[in-house]
Formats: sequence, structure tokens, C-alpha cells
Amino acid sequence: MRLTVYSMIVALLATTASAGSISFDNGWREQRLSLFSSNDYRFGTNLSMVSDDSISLAWTRIAQSDWQTSGASWSWTVDQSVAPTDLSQKGGDDRNISLYFVFVPQSTAPKLQNANIKSLLGNDEVRIIQYAWGGNHQRGQVIPSPYGPAGQGVTIALRQASTGSHSESVDLAADYSRAFGGEKGALVGLAVSGDSDDTNSVIRAALGNLKLR
Repeated sequence: MRLTVYSMIVALLATTASAGSISFDNGWREQRLSLFSSNDYRFGTNLSMVSDDSISLAWTRIAQSDWQTSGASWSWTVDQSVAPTDLSQKGGDDRNISLYFVFVPQSTAPKLQNANIKSLLGNDEVRIIQYAWGGNHQRGQVIPSPYGPAGQGVTIALRQASTGSHSESVDLAADYSRAFGGEKGALVGLAVSGDSDDTNSVIRAALGNLKLR
């Protein structure tokens, strides 16, 4: 995973997604994290992805009316998996598929709504929870991100590296409190990524039935 992943997620959120059931057929864009590395995303009712020795993310912004979202659910499938990795290790933390939730303080959210990349890079008020299918960690383990400013992002392990299909339901407010302390801020964006560049692997995965509540 590249050093800029957390700041790039926030800096490039520029469109809106409606609350409730989230569709992937519009409002999502891919952002490369390396000039010569890109995943292959297919957008529609679900988001499908092939990551071949590569990393990038697909992102969207959450409408202001939905900043108070405190929970989410989704289903995901992995047909081809990377090997188990240590998600706390910088430069060796490949994972099959991750879903990111991007938060900023309620009082700051309106000011950041139209912020450009220069003003958002390194913003110490941003907090990111990444739910991951991959690695070799116990379910629910909170892993500080080895990237970006300290204390800005965490990974919460949900599934160890494997293939299969599963449904997930998360309490964003409770997980935010566990990860960062205090009450969550405004949920301003979502992102999905696959990461296979450290292990020279291929990932085939999909995510759908994403709902905010």
C-alpha cells in the first residue's frame, strides 16, 4: 500500500452517494496510487475488481444529509485471494478487499466539503476506518495504520485471507470509539480498494448490497 492512501482518499472525494442502499453504477471513480499501477474495477449494482500485482481505490462522497450515518452492512466475495500478510507492516500488507469509511469532525465538515488536495494532505483531523478481508489477524482486531499521520487511520480485520462469500454488519460509532476514542465525526466518504502489489498476486473480488444506517 502506498504512503498516500489515506490522504488521497479524503482529498479526492468529490461526488455524492445517497444513503440507504448504495449503488455502484454512478458517482464512483478510481484513483491510482501509483502511476503504473491500477486495479480493474467494474461498476454496476455491485463493484467487482481484479487486482493484478497492483493497488488503487474506488471512491465516492457521501451527501451532507447522510453525515450522521452510524452503521453499515454489505456482502462481499473473494474468488482469488492473496496470501495471509501482517496488516500492521508497512510495505507488506496486501489484502483482498477493503471498505473505507472517512470521518471528519462535525464542526469541520462544512469547511472541508470543497477542500482541494493541497489543503487536505496531512490534515490531522481526518479519521479513517478500513474494514479488511485479508491478513492473518483475529476478527475485530484494531490495527493502527502504518501509513499517513499517526492516529489518523486504523484497519479492523473482519476476514483472514481466503476465498468465499460473506455478509458483514458493523457499528461505526462503536468501532470509531474503540479505534480513536470519543464520538465519531461526520461520515463524508467511502472507498473500496484491493492491494496485491507487495506479494505479486492476483485478487478477484466483489462488494455489493452496501447499506448505510
